[in-house]
Amino acid sequence: MVLAFAAIPVAYLIAALIGSLVPVNRDWSEPDQGVTIYLANNGIHSDIVMPVKAQGLDWAPFVPRSDFASPDPNAGWVAFGSGEEHVYLDTPRWRDIRPGTVWSALTGGKRVMHVEWVSNPEFYADRTIRLRPEEYRRLWAAIRSDFRLNADGKPERIGHAGYGRSDAFYWATGRFHALKTCNTWASGRFRLAGVRTSLWPPFVQGFVWRYRKISED
Repeated sequence: MVLAFAAIPVAYLIAALIGSLVPVNRDWSEPDQGVTIYLANNGIHSDIVMPVKAQGLDWAPFVPRSDFASPDPNAGWVAFGSGEEHVYLDTPRWRDIRPGTVWSALTGGKRVMHVEWVSNPEFYADRTIRLRPEEYRRLWAAIRSDFRLNADGKPERIGHAGYGRSDAFYWATGRFHALKTCNTWASGRFRLAGVRTSLWPPFVQGFVWRYRKISED
C-alpha cells in the first residue's frame, strides 16, 4: 500500500512530462500578422492577456471597470486566469497557503476566474503570440464561456477585495482539481482556438515553453 501511494506522484510527474511534450493542433503555425496576445506566469500559474477591444469584440461590457476598485482608465488589456476557490481567495501570498488549501486544490474545489485590467502587458507578461482573427475570436468565446452567469447573463462577481485595485474574482463553471489545473485550463483555451499547445500541461513550464519570449521579438 505504501508503494502504491508513493507511485502516485511519480506517475503524475511522468504523465505531466508526456502531456507537456505531446502537441495538439500540431499543424498550426504562427502568422506573420494578426492579433497579439500575451502569456504571463509566476513560475506556477499562467494568465492569458488579451486586448480589451479587437476583432469587433469588447471585454469592457462583460467585465466592466465598475467591478474593480480603481483600474487604470487607460488600461487596454485584460488578463484572465482560472484557479481553485481557496487557493485564489484565501492565499494572497504563497506563505499564506495551508495544508487544507492544498488538499482542496488537489481533490477538487470550486473553480474561480481571476480577471485583471493591465496597462502594460510587456511588463506584466513574458511570452507573446500572434493569432489569426478567427483564432482570436474562438479564444475570446472559449474564455467567456467559462464564466458562470446570473439570470441577466452577467458574470457572477465574488465579494472579494482582490489582490490590488485592478483585479477581481468571478465564479467559473466546473471544478478545479489535480487533473484540471490553471495551466491545463489555459492550454485548453488555446486548443479550442485551434492553436498549437501541449496536450496536458499541469505545470506552467509545460505550457509556456512553446511560445516566444517577449525579449525575442
